[in-house]
Amino acid sequence: MVISSWLLTVGCSEKKQTEVKAPTRVSMEIVSANDQTIGQTYVGIVEEREATAVSFTSMGVVRRVLVNEGQMVSKGQLIAEMDDTQARNLLSGAEAQMAQANDALERYKMLHDAGSLPEVQWVEIQSKVAQAKAQLELSRKNLADCRLVAPVSGVIGRKMVGAGETAMPSQAVVNILDISSVKVKVSIPESEIGDISTNTSSLMKVEAINSCFSGGVIEKGVQADALTHTYDIRIQVANGKRKLLPGMVASVQFTEVQSQSAGQLSVPVTAVQRKADGSLFVWTVGNDSTAHRTTVTTGETIGNRIAITDGITEGARVVIEGYQKLSENTKVVY
Repeated sequence: MVISSWLLTVGCSEKKQTEVKAPTRVSMEIVSANDQTIGQTYVGIVEEREATAVSFTSMGVVRRVLVNEGQMVSKGQLIAEMDDTQARNLLSGAEAQMAQANDALERYKMLHDAGSLPEVQWVEIQSKVAQAKAQLELSRKNLADCRLVAPVSGVIGRKMVGAGETAMPSQAVVNILDISSVKVKVSIPESEIGDISTNTSSLMKVEAINSCFSGGVIEKGVQADALTHTYDIRIQVANGKRKLLPGMVASVQFTEVQSQSAGQLSVPVTAVQRKADGSLFVWTVGNDSTAHRTTVTTGETIGNRIAITDGITEGARVVIEGYQKLSENTKVVY
């Protein structure tokens, strides 16, 4: 019994000695002297670069619609067709009148050349030919207008009329969206609109596609909303891969380069901790994937970030999430 107890004790001790604590998962940021974000985060809505409503010019019953929502179309592509029975009948009548007028013109021309036709009558015949020609051209156009083609290239946003429905003049059948580039609409309080210029840089994140984008030129509205006292701005964003779609929500922050802090390092404010003696530190990750308290000296606070003037260098890996679970030399994964 003594031997058995000794073996059990040794076995348990050896098991405890071989247990390895799993690394702590954290999020980290590689410190760099990039442009500093300023101000708060704004909510923006992605809009198309341009929307074109496509409609028939006359009333009629839609025979078929050849596109679907979300489909890419090219300029000149057939979108829909209207029942053209009446248009074809009118064209046949116009062609018959044109033939009749041309026949009369040929016969009266011989009389006119022989000098036996009054000039007034000759002018009247020519006028009838011109009228028949104009009617023929109009009938041809009416028939062509029964086919609805895309005036621009883009993606079908909405389909408002289906086969069998009666389309009215200027009633949109579909709308075509140009999303080769998009605009992000943001409402800015009147107290902050003065800090934003047409060339202010911006960064935005779109959770729907888990991607970040850099903003381009800004279009500033000049009329405030009467209720909210905000101004609408629109930030141009390149969208070559067409991932950004109208209606997506974007988190937008504006950035600027401040000459007095050019090349200055910064970290999120929440990453800086305070020791019992009052000194400040951040958790850094070494090459061996262990966490270390690193004493730092801080500078000015800019938005949700704080400048670091001493203690770390560019390229340092600073823990920004999960630091609550760390102690010195804790193994981490990220």
